Amino acid sequence: MTTLTGRTAIVSGSGRGIGRAIALKFAAEGADVVVNDLDPAPAEETVAAVMDAGGCAVACVGSVTEAGFAERFVQTAIDTFGGLDIIVNNAGYTWDSVIQKTTDEQWDAILDVHLKAPFQILRAAQPYLRTPADHHRKVVNISSVAGLGGNAGQANYSAAKAGIVGLTKTLAKEWGRYKVNVNAVAFGLITTRLTEASADGNASIDVQGRQIRVGVNPQLLTAMETMIPLGRAGTPEEAAGSVYLLSIPESDYISGQVLVCGGGFTN
Repeated sequence: MTTLTGRTAIVSGSGRGIGRAIALKFAAEGADVVVNDLDPAPAEETVAAVMDAGGCAVACVGSVTEAGFAERFVQTAIDTFGGLDIIVNNAGYTWDSVIQKTTDEQWDAILDVHLKAPFQILRAAQPYLRTPADHHRKVVNISSVAGLGGNAGQANYSAAKAGIVGLTKTLAKEWGRYKVNVNAVAFGLITTRLTEASADGNASIDVQGRQIRVGVNPQLLTAMETMIPLGRAGTPEEAAGSVYLLSIPESDYISGQVLVCGGGFTN
């Protein structure tokens, strides 16, 4: 029997990158997984990868910021798999500017996806998580080293990720009596489509009609890696491993903590 057999997990933003790696890791360890992405194609691709590997998964497509999504996301787990045991709030992106150039739209968009959406998902899940269970349920909220030490050009993102730490520590206190562990993982530099080298600076992603610039100047990326004690960026699979550690029975007495997954860099 694998470590997560009999558990049901919902993972936001799991069509690509770190979220996909988390979904695949959970499924490989026996969990049933609700996969989410903004777009149908990557969500269904992750579901297919899980199924091809012998696991069970279903897609719940949509933006975590849309009205009613949180309830639909949670209900998909209940209706499809009959329960809810693990919540990973992972969805998000960055929209960077120095503060004098940051618009209200930029601020609101990043706070909505990184802080308001996790709050809404956890609020929607509370009625199910408070029901008695013979095992601990787990919440893993994704923060960042930017939320612990700040990062120039990311006032919106840093504020949201710092807020996630506060939300995590509060719910650890509120939900301990339900046998629910609430922790956070603060990622350092992890290689995804958001952080890959971009020599011309023109790489972008589409987020609900907005073209958001992504990627990192190669020279800056090299400089960033020299600040990491392990000397390199992490992989999505390594990032997923840190989330997995906080989702297994061996972590049943760990709650209200922030685990930094940054190769030794803590900001």
